[in-house]
Amino acid sequence: MVQKELLIFALVLLVLSLGMHMNQWIAHPILHLQHLSEHKMPYHPLLYTFICYLAIGFFRLLIHFVSKIFRSH
Repeated sequence: MVQKELLIFALVLLVLSLGMHMNQWIAHPILHLQHLSEHKMPYHPLLYTFICYLAIGFFRLLIHFVSKIFRSH
């Protein structure tokens, strides 16, 4: 259970980071990581990933409860 959630979190982090900064990751990945440590908000990838993970979790729960209602009838 925890491993599944960590995998989902890691995939969201990967998709968001590649989606937002694809050209930096391809052109100069090491320099991009170095600049991240100098950023005034170096934790922002984790923060944004956590916010998206919570939104995805909300929709997963909503789908679970709706499917449970229809499965019981």
